[in-house]
Amino acid sequence: MDSVTQHNTQQAQRQAAMAVLAHAEAGEIAARLRNVPLPGHQDLREPESGLVMLRGRVGGDGAPFNLGEATVSRAAVRLASGEVGFGYTLGRDGEKARLIALCDALVQSRDFAAAVEREIVAPLREQLMVKRSREAEETAATKVDFYTMVRGEG
Repeated sequence: MDSVTQHNTQQAQRQAAMAVLAHAEAGEIAARLRNVPLPGHQDLREPESGLVMLRGRVGGDGAPFNLGEATVSRAAVRLASGEVGFGYTLGRDGEKARLIALCDALVQSRDFAAAVEREIVAPLREQLMVKRSREAEETAATKVDFYTMVRGEG
């Protein structure tokens, strides 16, 4: 595998992991991290909260406009082996942002990527899929089919 393909594969793995971790609760991530022997690491950026501007578009593809602001938390962690991870999450949960950053750094490590996928990301992904499926079933149960009767001319 050439270096560009390897880089793209690693980026795809990071994105997939971050998509799952962003929807998980901080306690769930922390509990699953206890199953992975963690290497030495340090906070590069302590967890902090701030605001981001949300943008929208008229009709989905029209002129952009500022919709409003959302609170986000972010953090950055570096492993002793040099990998740097970044974590962002909606809201003011700085600990969750730090845990996501730690997982991001671990996903980039050859020594820990498989363990993080197996012990943290895969179980959380399964849990998220079950939750979404249950919510879809609950929503479908309340579906009302409307139809229009056409009156004849006469």
